[in-house]
Amino acid sequence: MAFRLPNGSTFDFAEEYSAPVVVTAISNANPAVVSAAGHTFVEGDIIVLQTGWLKLSGRGFKVGTVASGTFELVGVDTTSTQRYPTGSSAGSAKSVEKWVNIPQITEVASSGGEQQFYQFGFLEEDEDRQIPTTKSPSTLTLTVADDPDQPFVPVVEAADELKEERLQRLNLVNGDIVLYNSIASISNTPSLTRNQLMVRTITLAQQGRVTRYKKSA
Repeated sequence: MAFRLPNGSTFDFAEEYSAPVVVTAISNANPAVVSAAGHTFVEGDIIVLQTGWLKLSGRGFKVGTVASGTFELVGVDTTSTQRYPTGSSAGSAKSVEKWVNIPQITEVASSGGEQQFYQFGFLEEDEDRQIPTTKSPSTLTLTVADDPDQPFVPVVEAADELKEERLQRLNLVNGDIVLYNSIASISNTPSLTRNQLMVRTITLAQQGRVTRYKKSA
């Protein structure tokens, strides 16, 4: 049994990426091996992957063992050819070259991600049935102290203006990291409530499933 407080955790926002490299294939293996001729990734890099395999596309991953023209995706099992059909995994990948920290976070709220259901019943039955379908879109909302001199402010504002996807990294106090890929927006003006901290709100509309890595990964 384990439990912990979030106190001391930090949150980073991708500021700069490397140039994307062409991914020609991803193997059906555990861990998955990506073929990308001429890549310059090193072990431990954080990348965002775009691929024909939608279960992996638009997600952040950690680079594992690197060889000439290939690299592993840490913790990614693609052995199922039903979920990951052979011959449809081409795409691109790019690594985060620079992160900017978002300090002075007063609150983190998560919404969405609820399981949706299809409900039905047969003529001869007295009770309906339900089966799970998709999950609703997920959103992460950060409330931050208003400080226009913080380096993250122009970075997040630029991402908001362009409506482009950016990676985020949550660094937990036990050494785990959680990766999000989101489209960010930030409130234009701070809240103005007497005797309360002036804050702005950063809303992160997630574009892919989060990826969590334990400290040892």
